[in-house]
Amino acid sequence: MPRFSALSLLALGSMALASQDDFQTKCAQFSDKINLPHVKVNFVEYIQGGTNLSLPDNAPSCDASYQAVSVDLCRVAMAVNTSSSSQITLEAWFPRDYKGRFLSTGNGGLSGCIQYYDLAYTAQLGFATVGANNGHNGTSGEPFYHHPQVLEDFAYRSIHTGVVIGKELTDKFYDEGFNKSYYLGCSTGGRQGWKSVQKYPNDFDGVVAGAPAINFINLLSWSAHFYPITGSPTSDTFITTAEWGLVHDEILRQCDTLDGAKDDIIEDPDLCTPILTTLQCPSNATNTSKCLRSPQIQAAQLVLSPLYGENGELLYRRMQPGSENLAAPIMYNGEPFEYSQDWFRYVVYNDPTWSGNFTAKDAAAALAQNPYNIQTWDGDLSPFQKSGGKVLHYHGMMDELISSEDSKWYYSHVSETMNLSPSELDEFYRFFTISGMAHCGDGNGANGIGQGIDTYASSDPESNVLMAMVKWVEEGVAPETVRGAKFKDGAGTPVEYWRKHCRWPRRNVFKGPGNYTDENSWECI
Repeated sequence: MPRFSALSLLALGSMALASQDDFQTKCAQFSDKINLPHVKVNFVEYIQGGTNLSLPDNAPSCDASYQAVSVDLCRVAMAVNTSSSSQITLEAWFPRDYKGRFLSTGNGGLSGCIQYYDLAYTAQLGFATVGANNGHNGTSGEPFYHHPQVLEDFAYRSIHTGVVIGKELTDKFYDEGFNKSYYLGCSTGGRQGWKSVQKYPNDFDGVVAGAPAINFINLLSWSAHFYPITGSPTSDTFITTAEWGLVHDEILRQCDTLDGAKDDIIEDPDLCTPILTTLQCPSNATNTSKCLRSPQIQAAQLVLSPLYGENGELLYRRMQPGSENLAAPIMYNGEPFEYSQDWFRYVVYNDPTWSGNFTAKDAAAALAQNPYNIQTWDGDLSPFQKSGGKVLHYHGMMDELISSEDSKWYYSHVSETMNLSPSELDEFYRFFTISGMAHCGDGNGANGIGQGIDTYASSDPESNVLMAMVKWVEEGVAPETVRGAKFKDGAGTPVEYWRKHCRWPRRNVFKGPGNYTDENSWECI
């Protein structure tokens, strides 16, 4: 073992302190270097690792007044004009332990909330990372009302603007600049990632897009159509959360073991076509707590059916079975869905009093409008393919907000549009189905795939979708599976078991001989 003198140790400590001072000094002086058009620097500050960062300016509806920051970084907050009547709030986080990579984060819902947890997560992994408020503050769609420039920011411009500026700032802050650029987002963030792939194919070398809100207009119509089906809590067709629990249990009884294992997880919902008449109450029943009445069964079957338009055209595929317990209090709660309500009030009809009595005519009106092509459904990805970009698309198979069947539909749409087989698509586009994952995380399965700070179990590319993308882009090694962690008692707790999730159109089957918790007892076929 080498021996160091006290003087040597003192010298090393002084060097470390000088290095620390250099980084802090660079951060303190960085605002003088930011001379970019349309950019106003609000503040630049050094954040020490271990800080619970206060966010006093964050909109209350964003529900984030603090963010834990685990690494030393330089935080830059800006206001960026995107037109004469619109602007985004943009933040760039530059970590001390920088790995030479740039990354943009996304947003969620209709929100104008910077996702500070994604900034903290990606900075922790050594990315120079940016995040914006999508052109407005808070989670309501009201800022879109009679304000098309704000809507344009939401549709695509906020992300692209942040990328352009973020790359310039990264080049200014680090002497070595950046080598590769990445994107990480889920839900609306997944849609934003796909919008970048479709509209700005040179913005990113690698895109990780989870549970994407693509087919966006029809998604909002689909979300709106549940309330007319279930009605209010006083309707004969209304199904309580407890009764949806009965539906869920019956669906699991019929479909859980189709993959060969009884684990309370439907590995491939495509194989599951539940028959809910098995829950019909007997005509002479006096206790109906364990069964459903005919109007309720009809409503449940409609909820689990596709949405069709005025002329019978398919607008949105069915809600995948297995998500009932999670979807019931949000989607089937006897009230119009909030995001859909906002979209029709403040965008489609510009009428804040619109009632929410959704019909197929409303779906047609919304789709005909499609502002700034927010549908995000382009099937020709040739420019992105030719640029050398890679995209890793994942979706939870028990997603309660965005049906995973929409992602499968889009994959087929791309395959047919580009006339490429799955093996040919694999060269630049891979889609992974994640059983036991709810919307962007949570759920009762191995849903921890490193898609965020709450689902982090490992930085190994085999078990982390972001690092898998880095390995694909920088080493040319594409992921064959995505390995997910099942946390014992939720995110951050010990891992109970791992499972390797398959690349679409393969599906996972239990082969044994071990228990279902043995990842090697499963096979992608």
